[in-house]
Amino acid sequence: MNHRHRVWALLLLCLPLHAWAEIRLRDDRGAMLVFASSPKRIVTLLPSLTESICALGACDRLVGTDRFSNAPKRVQSLPKLGGLEDAQVERIVSLKPDVVLAAQSARVIDRLESLGVKVLVIESKTHADVKRSLQLLGQLLEAPAAADAVWAGIETALADAAVRTPQALRGQRVYFEVDATPYAAGATSFIGETLTRLGLRNAIPPELGPFPRLNPEFVVKAQPDMVIAARRNLDDMPKRPGWSSLTALQRGRSCGFDLEDYELLIRPGPRMGEAAQLLATCLARVVEKR
Repeated sequence: MNHRHRVWALLLLCLPLHAWAEIRLRDDRGAMLVFASSPKRIVTLLPSLTESICALGACDRLVGTDRFSNAPKRVQSLPKLGGLEDAQVERIVSLKPDVVLAAQSARVIDRLESLGVKVLVIESKTHADVKRSLQLLGQLLEAPAAADAVWAGIETALADAAVRTPQALRGQRVYFEVDATPYAAGATSFIGETLTRLGLRNAIPPELGPFPRLNPEFVVKAQPDMVIAARRNLDDMPKRPGWSSLTALQRGRSCGFDLEDYELLIRPGPRMGEAAQLLATCLARVVEKR
Protein backbone atom coordinates (compact mmCIF):
# COMPACT_ATOMS: atom_id res chain seq x y z
CA MET A 1 0.00 0.00 0.00
CA ASN A 2 1.49 3.34 -1.05
CA HIS A 3 1.42 6.48 1.05
CA ARG A 4 -1.70 7.93 -0.63
CA HIS A 5 -3.68 4.75 -0.04
CA ARG A 6 -2.60 4.68 3.60
CA VAL A 7 -3.85 8.26 4.06
CA TRP A 8 -7.25 7.44 2.56
CA ALA A 9 -7.53 4.30 4.68
CA LEU A 10 -6.82 6.30 7.83
CA LEU A 11 -9.38 8.95 6.84
CA LEU A 12 -12.05 6.31 6.30
CA LEU A 13 -11.32 4.79 9.69
CA CYS A 14 -11.77 8.18 11.32
CA LEU A 15 -15.16 8.79 9.72
CA PRO A 16 -18.25 8.02 11.82
CA LEU A 17 -20.14 4.90 10.80
CA HIS A 18 -23.14 6.87 9.50
CA ALA A 19 -20.90 8.62 6.97
CA TRP A 20 -21.24 5.61 4.65
CA ALA A 21 -24.02 3.47 6.16
CA GLU A 22 -27.37 3.75 4.42
CA ILE A 23 -30.57 4.10 6.42
CA ARG A 24 -33.21 1.42 5.87
CA LEU A 25 -36.66 1.91 7.39
CA ARG A 26 -39.93 0.00 7.12
CA ASP A 27 -42.90 2.36 7.42
CA ASP A 28 -46.36 1.67 8.82
CA ARG A 29 -47.76 0.35 5.54
CA GLY A 30 -44.92 -2.17 5.35
CA ALA A 31 -42.91 -0.38 2.63
CA MET A 32 -39.11 -0.42 2.88
CA LEU A 33 -37.41 2.93 2.28
CA VAL A 34 -33.67 3.28 1.78
CA PHE A 35 -31.78 6.54 2.29
CA ALA A 36 -28.15 7.06 1.36
CA SER A 37 -27.95 9.56 4.23
CA SER A 38 -30.24 11.23 6.73
CA PRO A 39 -32.72 13.52 4.89
CA LYS A 40 -31.88 17.22 4.93
CA ARG A 41 -35.10 18.44 3.27
CA ILE A 42 -38.30 17.17 4.88
CA VAL A 43 -41.98 17.85 4.19
CA THR A 44 -44.57 16.86 6.82
CA LEU A 45 -48.26 16.44 6.05
CA LEU A 46 -49.55 16.02 9.60
CA PRO A 47 -49.17 18.34 12.62
CA SER A 48 -48.04 15.56 14.97
CA LEU A 49 -45.26 14.62 12.54
CA THR A 50 -44.17 18.25 12.28
CA GLU A 51 -44.01 18.49 16.06
CA SER A 52 -42.10 15.23 16.28
CA ILE A 53 -39.42 16.36 13.84
CA CYS A 54 -38.95 19.55 15.84
CA ALA A 55 -38.96 17.72 19.17
CA LEU A 56 -36.10 15.59 17.83
CA GLY A 57 -34.07 18.72 17.09
CA ALA A 58 -34.52 18.80 13.30
CA CYS A 59 -36.91 21.71 12.80
CA ASP A 60 -34.36 23.33 10.50
CA ARG A 61 -34.72 20.43 8.05
CA LEU A 62 -38.39 21.17 7.41
CA VAL A 63 -39.06 22.88 4.07
CA GLY A 64 -42.87 22.68 4.13
CA THR A 65 -45.80 21.36 6.19
CA ASP A 66 -49.54 20.77 6.00
CA ARG A 67 -51.78 23.77 6.58
CA PHE A 68 -52.65 22.75 10.13
CA SER A 69 -49.10 22.52 11.46
CA ASN A 70 -48.74 25.50 13.79
CA ALA A 71 -46.40 24.30 16.53
CA PRO A 72 -43.75 25.14 17.42
CA LYS A 73 -44.17 28.73 16.25
CA ARG A 74 -41.16 28.63 13.97
CA VAL A 75 -42.98 26.30 11.53
CA GLN A 76 -45.76 28.82 10.95
CA SER A 77 -43.67 30.67 8.37
CA LEU A 78 -42.98 27.54 6.30
CA PRO A 79 -44.87 26.88 3.03
CA LYS A 80 -48.30 25.38 3.77
CA LEU A 81 -49.10 22.55 1.39
CA GLY A 82 -52.71 21.55 2.01
CA GLY A 83 -54.03 18.69 4.10
CA LEU A 84 -54.87 14.99 3.98
CA GLU A 85 -57.47 15.48 1.27
CA ASP A 86 -55.91 18.20 -0.84
CA ALA A 87 -52.13 18.19 -0.46
CA GLN A 88 -50.56 20.26 -3.24
CA VAL A 89 -48.46 17.78 -5.17
CA GLU A 90 -46.78 20.23 -7.55
CA ARG A 91 -45.70 22.53 -4.74
CA ILE A 92 -44.40 19.61 -2.71
CA VAL A 93 -42.33 18.34 -5.63
CA SER A 94 -41.00 21.84 -6.31
CA LEU A 95 -39.53 21.93 -2.79
CA LYS A 96 -37.34 18.93 -3.71
CA PRO A 97 -37.83 17.08 -0.42
CA ASP A 98 -35.64 14.11 0.44
CA VAL A 99 -38.70 12.61 2.09
CA VAL A 100 -42.36 13.40 2.75
CA LEU A 101 -43.83 12.24 6.06
CA ALA A 102 -47.53 11.41 5.83
CA ALA A 103 -50.40 9.52 7.42
CA GLN A 104 -51.71 6.46 5.65
CA SER A 105 -54.96 8.29 4.86
CA ALA A 106 -53.17 10.98 2.82
CA ARG A 107 -54.47 10.82 -0.74
CA VAL A 108 -51.27 11.94 -2.43
CA ILE A 109 -48.95 9.07 -1.47
CA ASP A 110 -49.19 7.16 -4.77
CA ARG A 111 -48.98 10.34 -6.83
CA LEU A 112 -45.88 11.58 -5.02
CA GLU A 113 -44.15 8.23 -5.33
CA SER A 114 -44.95 8.09 -9.05
CA LEU A 115 -43.05 11.38 -9.34
CA GLY A 116 -40.02 9.94 -7.58
CA VAL A 117 -40.66 11.42 -4.12
CA LYS A 118 -40.01 9.16 -1.13
CA VAL A 119 -42.95 8.98 1.27
CA LEU A 120 -42.57 7.61 4.78
CA VAL A 121 -46.00 6.64 6.13
CA ILE A 122 -46.45 6.92 9.89
CA GLU A 123 -49.68 6.07 11.68
CA SER A 124 -50.17 6.90 15.37
CA LYS A 125 -53.39 5.87 17.08
CA THR A 126 -52.06 4.61 20.41
CA HIS A 127 -49.32 5.43 22.91
CA ALA A 128 -47.30 2.49 21.59
CA ASP A 129 -47.66 3.91 18.08
CA VAL A 130 -46.31 7.27 19.21
CA LYS A 131 -43.32 5.64 20.87
CA ARG A 132 -42.61 3.57 17.76
CA SER A 133 -43.04 6.62 15.50
CA LEU A 134 -40.57 8.64 17.52
CA GLN A 135 -38.07 5.80 17.36
CA LEU A 136 -38.57 5.48 13.59
CA LEU A 137 -38.00 9.20 13.12
CA GLY A 138 -35.03 8.99 15.46
CA GLN A 139 -33.47 6.46 13.10
CA LEU A 140 -34.31 8.62 10.09
CA LEU A 141 -32.68 11.66 11.68
CA GLU A 142 -29.81 9.65 13.19
CA ALA A 143 -30.94 10.82 16.61
CA PRO A 144 -32.07 7.69 18.50
CA ALA A 145 -31.04 9.12 21.87
CA ALA A 146 -33.24 12.17 21.26
CA ALA A 147 -36.20 9.90 20.49
CA ASP A 148 -35.66 7.97 23.73
CA ALA A 149 -35.43 11.23 25.67
CA VAL A 150 -38.66 12.61 24.19
CA TRP A 151 -40.53 9.43 25.03
CA ALA A 152 -39.11 9.40 28.55
CA GLY A 153 -40.37 12.96 28.98
CA ILE A 154 -43.84 11.91 27.86
CA GLU A 155 -43.89 9.04 30.33
CA THR A 156 -42.75 11.28 33.19
CA ALA A 157 -45.43 13.87 32.42
CA LEU A 158 -48.12 11.17 32.17
CA ALA A 159 -47.15 9.73 35.52
CA ASP A 160 -47.18 13.16 37.15
CA ALA A 161 -50.59 13.97 35.62
CA ALA A 162 -51.97 10.70 37.01
CA VAL A 163 -50.82 11.68 40.50
CA ARG A 164 -52.43 15.12 40.12
CA THR A 165 -55.82 13.78 38.99
CA PRO A 166 -58.25 14.12 41.92
CA GLN A 167 -59.02 10.88 43.72
CA ALA A 168 -62.71 11.80 43.69
CA LEU A 169 -62.80 11.38 39.91
CA ARG A 170 -61.12 7.98 39.75
CA GLY A 171 -63.28 5.56 37.81
CA GLN A 172 -65.55 8.27 36.41
CA ARG A 173 -66.91 7.60 32.90
CA VAL A 174 -65.76 10.20 30.39
CA TYR A 175 -67.11 11.23 27.00
CA PHE A 176 -64.29 12.91 25.06
CA GLU A 177 -65.63 14.54 21.91
CA VAL A 178 -63.28 14.77 18.94
CA ASP A 179 -65.81 16.33 16.57
CA ALA A 180 -69.36 17.64 16.90
CA THR A 181 -70.65 15.11 14.35
CA PRO A 182 -70.23 13.52 16.97
CA TYR A 183 -66.98 11.57 16.85
CA ALA A 184 -65.56 10.38 20.15
CA ALA A 185 -62.19 9.23 21.41
CA GLY A 186 -62.68 5.57 22.27
CA ALA A 187 -60.87 3.57 24.92
CA THR A 188 -58.36 2.16 22.43
CA SER A 189 -57.27 5.56 21.06
CA PHE A 190 -54.23 7.42 22.36
CA ILE A 191 -56.63 9.87 24.02
CA GLY A 192 -58.52 7.00 25.62
CA GLU A 193 -55.25 5.53 26.85
CA THR A 194 -54.32 8.87 28.42
CA LEU A 195 -57.69 9.00 30.21
CA THR A 196 -57.05 5.46 31.49
CA ARG A 197 -53.61 6.50 32.75
CA LEU A 198 -55.35 9.28 34.69
CA GLY A 199 -57.59 6.74 36.40
CA LEU A 200 -60.72 7.51 34.38
CA ARG A 201 -62.99 5.19 32.41
CA ASN A 202 -64.28 5.72 28.90
CA ALA A 203 -68.02 6.02 28.28
CA ILE A 204 -67.47 4.55 24.80
CA PRO A 205 -67.15 0.74 24.64
CA PRO A 206 -63.76 -0.39 23.26
CA GLU A 207 -65.44 -2.54 20.61
CA LEU A 208 -66.56 0.62 18.80
CA GLY A 209 -62.95 1.37 17.88
CA PRO A 210 -60.52 4.22 18.55
CA PHE A 211 -62.50 7.10 17.05
CA PRO A 212 -66.10 6.02 16.41
CA ARG A 213 -68.81 8.17 14.89
CA LEU A 214 -71.77 7.97 17.25
CA ASN A 215 -75.49 8.37 17.03
CA PRO A 216 -76.17 11.48 19.18
CA GLU A 217 -78.73 9.45 21.13
CA PHE A 218 -75.97 7.06 22.15
CA VAL A 219 -74.31 9.75 24.26
CA VAL A 220 -77.62 10.73 25.87
CA LYS A 221 -78.30 7.10 26.82
CA ALA A 222 -74.70 6.60 28.01
CA GLN A 223 -75.02 9.47 30.53
CA PRO A 224 -71.26 10.00 31.03
CA ASP A 225 -70.05 11.33 34.37
CA MET A 226 -67.71 13.80 32.65
CA VAL A 227 -67.67 15.55 29.27
CA ILE A 228 -64.48 16.84 27.63
CA ALA A 229 -64.54 18.79 24.36
CA ALA A 230 -63.52 21.92 22.53
CA ARG A 231 -65.07 24.91 24.27
CA ARG A 232 -67.19 25.90 21.26
CA ASN A 233 -68.66 22.40 21.04
CA LEU A 234 -69.19 22.11 24.79
CA ASP A 235 -71.14 25.39 24.82
CA ASP A 236 -73.35 24.12 21.99
CA MET A 237 -74.13 20.70 23.51
CA PRO A 238 -77.25 21.72 25.50
CA LYS A 239 -78.83 22.82 22.20
CA ARG A 240 -78.52 19.35 20.68
CA PRO A 241 -81.72 17.25 20.83
CA GLY A 242 -81.85 15.53 24.20
CA TRP A 243 -78.41 16.61 25.35
CA SER A 244 -79.73 19.12 27.87
CA SER A 245 -80.65 16.04 29.93
CA LEU A 246 -76.99 15.09 30.37
CA THR A 247 -76.31 15.27 34.09
CA ALA A 248 -72.65 16.07 33.47
CA LEU A 249 -73.63 19.26 31.63
CA GLN A 250 -76.24 20.22 34.21
CA ARG A 251 -73.72 19.91 37.04
CA GLY A 252 -70.79 21.49 35.24
CA ARG A 253 -68.80 18.28 35.27
CA SER A 254 -67.01 19.15 32.07
CA CYS A 255 -63.78 20.45 30.60
CA GLY A 256 -63.93 22.82 27.64
CA PHE A 257 -60.73 23.90 25.92
CA ASP A 258 -59.90 26.76 23.59
CA LEU A 259 -58.62 25.85 20.14
CA GLU A 260 -54.91 25.97 20.93
CA ASP A 261 -55.21 23.69 23.97
CA TYR A 262 -57.71 21.41 22.24
CA GLU A 263 -55.30 20.89 19.34
CA LEU A 264 -52.70 19.85 21.88
CA LEU A 265 -55.08 17.23 23.27
CA ILE A 266 -55.92 15.59 19.95
CA ARG A 267 -52.41 15.31 18.45
CA PRO A 268 -50.63 11.98 19.00
CA GLY A 269 -47.10 13.25 19.25
CA PRO A 270 -44.35 14.55 21.51
CA ARG A 271 -46.71 16.78 23.51
CA MET A 272 -48.92 13.94 24.82
CA GLY A 273 -47.45 14.46 28.28
CA GLU A 274 -48.38 18.14 28.18
CA ALA A 275 -51.89 17.13 27.12
CA ALA A 276 -52.21 14.86 30.14
CA GLN A 277 -51.07 17.71 32.40
CA LEU A 278 -53.70 19.98 30.82
CA LEU A 279 -56.42 17.41 31.51
CA ALA A 280 -55.28 16.92 35.10
CA THR A 281 -55.42 20.68 35.72
CA CYS A 282 -58.96 20.95 34.38
CA LEU A 283 -60.14 17.90 36.32
CA ALA A 284 -58.80 19.43 39.52
CA ARG A 285 -60.80 22.60 38.82
CA VAL A 286 -63.97 20.56 38.32
CA VAL A 287 -63.58 19.06 41.78
CA GLU A 288 -62.85 22.46 43.33
CA LYS A 289 -66.16 23.82 41.99
CA ARG A 290 -68.20 21.07 43.64
